[in-house]
Amino acid sequence: QVQLVESGGGLVQAGGSLRLSCAASGRTFSNYAMGWFRQAPGKEREFVSAINWSGGRTRYTDPVKGRFTISRDNAKNTVYLQMNSLKPEDTAVYYCAADEVYGSRLRQEYEYWGQGTQVTVSS
Repeated sequence: QVQLVESGGGLVQAGGSLRLSCAASGRTFSNYAMGWFRQAPGKEREFVSAINWSGGRTRYTDPVKGRFTISRDNAKNTVYLQMNSLKPEDTAVYYCAADEVYGSRLRQEYEYWGQGTQVTVSS
């Protein structure tokens, strides 16, 4: 089992920044690829970003490219999502997820999930 706990969400004005963290415990963190997803009210949960076990490979959904950066610190068992130039359409609950295979955009491919952290961007 892998337990995931997100933090760092909040209310921010458009153009602002937030850094989300996801702390992992349980099995060896560096064995897992990590992903961030988000779910806005009334919408499906969607892929945001993913990072492989070493941090050497990343991928992003097009709407966040150039604004969001995913990273990880295996010594701290933590993955991060730095979000800059935030827009109202980024408002959602953000979830981190873990899986042994890197890079899927499909939520059903991820084995472990956190409880989510709310990000609200005001205009």
